Amino acid sequence: MQVQKDDIRKSILREAQTIFLQKGFAKASMRQIADASHIGLSNIYNYFPGKDEIFCTIVQPVVSAFEAMLQEHHGHSGVDIMEMHSEAYLRYVIDEYLMLLKKHRRLLQLLFFHAQGSSLEDFRENFTRRSTVLVKEYFRRMKEKHPHLHIGVSDFFIHLHTAWMFTLFEELLMHRKKPEELEQIITEYITFEVIGWRELMKI
Repeated sequence: MQVQKDDIRKSILREAQTIFLQKGFAKASMRQIADASHIGLSNIYNYFPGKDEIFCTIVQPVVSAFEAMLQEHHGHSGVDIMEMHSEAYLRYVIDEYLMLLKKHRRLLQLLFFHAQGSSLEDFRENFTRRSTVLVKEYFRRMKEKHPHLHIGVSDFFIHLHTAWMFTLFEELLMHRKKPEELEQIITEYITFEVIGWRELMKI
């Protein structure tokens, strides 16, 4: 019985993802999702309280991926800023971005272009705001470890740092590129950004 419930739940999420991509969150309806999933409208509420919960469940893997990136690079367990010198760090970040696009392309499209009207419609702004606070705290900790660091970077520039990341992903989603082009673009972006931070912070 539980297996059947799990199958129905997966079917709801699968069909809802297609509908959200076609219509956007605001124009999609629970009836459309129920019909596509071949279950009754009243029955769908036994699996999800509403449309927003369905949408959030679908995009949760990519939301979690962004959060993991933030914590890994700037959280309390974040890498030492001096690792920005290494080619290994540069390669790691490039591969991280490439994997995010490869694994979550459709979810990124939902989150960035089809979330209007959902509780995640302000995800980009909210994430950027939290990121700015976390990066400032990360810089403070790095200054304690490396007193020569210059951390007097403006809050607005730190804000732009995250905004540019989202813009990069959005542009890459809108302009489909071949894998080799994708890697070149991301490599150029990450190289430009890392070298810029090195100069700003006197690393």
